[in-house]
Amino acid sequence: MKQVFKFFGVVGTLIATWIALLLSPELSPAFRLVVPYLPVYALVALGCYGLGMVGYGLMVFPTCPEEGVLLQKDIDEAKAFLKQKGIDVATQ
Repeated sequence: MKQVFKFFGVVGTLIATWIALLLSPELSPAFRLVVPYLPVYALVALGCYGLGMVGYGLMVFPTCPEEGVLLQKDIDEAKAFLKQKGIDVATQ
């Protein structure tokens, strides 16, 4: 539950800052053009970060040969059990 409060605290602070920037009278005209689109920029940046993390995770995905051996053992046991019950499992 603490993570939820932390998340809403950060999001609330960012929204309050954005609204304060929108209502600020002393912003230059260049900033006035950019400020309304800051949430869109933030979402695009967050999406790019997420895609980058997924891509990096796929590039360095660890292989687990011992898990492959255990999975093959489980498959062989399941085939033997089904064969014992009279169900023919096609092998390739």
